[in-house]
Amino acid sequence: MANLTRRNFLAVAAAAAAMTLAGCAGEPEAEGAPQKDAPQGNEAGADAAPAGAGATLVAYFSATGNTAGIAQALVDHLGADAFRIEVAEPYTDDDLDYNDGGSRVGVERAEDGRPELAQVTPDGWGDYDTVLLGYPIWWGDAAGPAKTFAEGNDFDGKTVVPFCTSASSGIGRSGERLAELAGAGDWREGERFSAGAADEAANWADGLGL
Repeated sequence: MANLTRRNFLAVAAAAAAMTLAGCAGEPEAEGAPQKDAPQGNEAGADAAPAGAGATLVAYFSATGNTAGIAQALVDHLGADAFRIEVAEPYTDDDLDYNDGGSRVGVERAEDGRPELAQVTPDGWGDYDTVLLGYPIWWGDAAGPAKTFAEGNDFDGKTVVPFCTSASSGIGRSGERLAELAGAGDWREGERFSAGAADEAANWADGLGL
């Protein structure tokens, strides 16, 4: 999967946001529960422009659409590129059953597993100086695909700022643990957002000095 330019991403994200709002708006979520997002697919255009030197990338994994919504706000506000972290075998509803310890994500959590990704390293990775890494909080920690992404890429020389979404849990030590998995990079303090907090995310981005 290639990277999205800001213009292409906004068109795709707007459609995804509409689907998410239609199916999920106002519905309570179990604390830290992974749930099904809109169908995953190749959201990147084949003609996406390469990153310029010093560019900012918003890389994110989203299971409910909440993290995707925050990522869209950041891409729009910063003029950044976007990379959607996707698992090689998309999660089904049963895979994401928080209450079933035998579900796919339940097993991944119990075994501290690393789900395989469809694409580990974004195109033009070496051109990005700053990476905003987004993920939902599952069971008080970063979702498994974000851990795979952190372990699978070289963050040397990059500034990394994590952000997460959760029904009520804070970001906790999830960003610190991702930094430990990455083993390189200048990892900054991250932030937690609730669903639909686009304005809050934009204001937060203003304070990052990017």
